[in-house]
Amino acid sequence: MKKIILAIALTLSVLASQAQTKNVPAVTTTDDKAPDEQEGLAKTYLSQIMGVALSATSNMKLFHFVYDWIGTPYHFGGSSRKGIDCSAFTKELYSEVFNLDIKRSSRDIFSMVNPVGKDDLKEGDLVFFKIHSRRISHVGIYLGGGKFAHASSRGVAISSLDDNYYSRYFYKGGRLLASFKDELSSGASASTDAGDPDNN
Repeated sequence: MKKIILAIALTLSVLASQAQTKNVPAVTTTDDKAPDEQEGLAKTYLSQIMGVALSATSNMKLFHFVYDWIGTPYHFGGSSRKGIDCSAFTKELYSEVFNLDIKRSSRDIFSMVNPVGKDDLKEGDLVFFKIHSRRISHVGIYLGGGKFAHASSRGVAISSLDDNYYSRYFYKGGRLLASFKDELSSGASASTDAGDPDNN
């Protein structure tokens, strides 16, 4: 908590000092940069808090969504801020961040993806686990740098694929198939793509 307060205070002091040093004629040109500066500060802040290096191309909506949900309690079958499970968290994230309505269970979600190796994962890909089971039993969202967000038994958290526990039970990564993306985002137009055997 102290780190968060310190980061916010540092950010506010930097913004205050910048505001005091700007001269009046430069205000119109710096106003155009203000959103970029704010986004840069937000990326720095979220990078430090989440332990994930955010790049210029990072999806800030994804990281804001995860940050807002961190600490939400785990509840099997839950789908709200009062308690949520891994597949409901993944479904909610995909709905809010990517505007895609994916399936509800981790096994059903896996049926919608192209398998991806651990070394080929990209931000926003899904990660699947077989924890104490022969079947897929857990899902999360890859953030980059070996980190993923998920609703664990301790609640919504960011974990590392390199942790012994998750490394042991990791099954596969997955990237939503183009045919499902088209179907989910545009509805009827997906029917023409569904038969294409090469949907990357």
